[in-house]
Amino acid sequence: MNLFPTYKRFPLTVESGNGTTVVDNQGNEYLDFVSGIAVCNLGHRPPTVQQAIAEQLDKLWHVSNLYHIPLQQEAAELLTNVTNLDYVFFCNSGAEANEAAIKLARKHTGKEKIITFKNSFHGRTFATMSATGQGKVQEGYGTMLPTFEYLPYNDTKALENLHGEDIAAIMVEVIQGEGGLVEGSAAFLEAAQEKSWELGALLIVDEVQTGIGRTGAPFAYQHAELDPDIVTAAKGLGSGFPVGAMIGKEPLADSFNPGSHGTTFGGNPLAMAAVKATLEAIFNYHFLQEVKEKGAFLQKELQTRLLPLLTVQEVRGQGLMIGVEVKASVPSIIEELRGQGLLAVPAGVNVIRLLPPLNVSYDEIQTAVQRLESVLKQTKAADEDKLNTH
Repeated sequence: MNLFPTYKRFPLTVESGNGTTVVDNQGNEYLDFVSGIAVCNLGHRPPTVQQAIAEQLDKLWHVSNLYHIPLQQEAAELLTNVTNLDYVFFCNSGAEANEAAIKLARKHTGKEKIITFKNSFHGRTFATMSATGQGKVQEGYGTMLPTFEYLPYNDTKALENLHGEDIAAIMVEVIQGEGGLVEGSAAFLEAAQEKSWELGALLIVDEVQTGIGRTGAPFAYQHAELDPDIVTAAKGLGSGFPVGAMIGKEPLADSFNPGSHGTTFGGNPLAMAAVKATLEAIFNYHFLQEVKEKGAFLQKELQTRLLPLLTVQEVRGQGLMIGVEVKASVPSIIEELRGQGLLAVPAGVNVIRLLPPLNVSYDEIQTAVQRLESVLKQTKAADEDKLNTH
């Protein structure tokens, strides 16, 4: 095999997908509660997005940012209208969006230090890897950039005790997805906001996984009524088409003047067609209201069926971004679920992460919960058998 072994892949080859289901190369069908890790928010091959990309394919694929691309402006308006922010920089991924945010914060403030949090995840470029508060991501790459400081997540006191005149930004996830699906408390997020104002620092909210309707709002920070200076997005932004975005306030624009930052492929016409069609579908009051209702239904079903099991410690999350914390081997549970026709993904050490498409049906939610309950009951029985044999 001629690929670097950078991924520990599941023994599964997906050949096709439609809506909430995928089919492997053996003809087996799966209910997909991974969605490409919160990417396919409208399911696989949503017709309106597919049509928009197909129409653009017949017009133009690439022209470079040396020329005007009207679709960029149309997509940018959809983002700024729901965030009350003012300007958008389009790129190709969440890591690139966070890289742009880091660069902009340092350039605009003239300061270098950026505060992030333990167990955070912001990307795998050198700067975003340095921003990430997880040693396993940084291991083997030598000394990280020294301008990042990691505070404990959800530790309001640590934020209140933060001082320094060299802090350019506080960078935070409203929900730590890769860190175990841990929600930031209202007090903690409010403290981050207040401290950024006090220090004259920017507040950067990383919404790469939580944004684009995943939690039942356009962006998760809106549940907490934060007022960020910069918001980053990717994953669900283009329904699977590679694209990222950094969205910022008007005063920041002069710091990203011509020549200060750029990208060859970012904001290309195909990506912008995907973004526009995706956002037009998701940034709709009734659609987002349904996401909230389905998320509440999923949580209630999980709590009712799973919390009585000794294996299950907690069900948590917001909207259709749900974590089930267990006292068992998550990789083996994920494998068993796959055998039952349900795709899920781990988060952190002991959390099963459920990220269904936002247009998942109630019947599909119930089916997924039933399959998860069945596997966890078997896991519980297996654990008890082990105890009984010793």
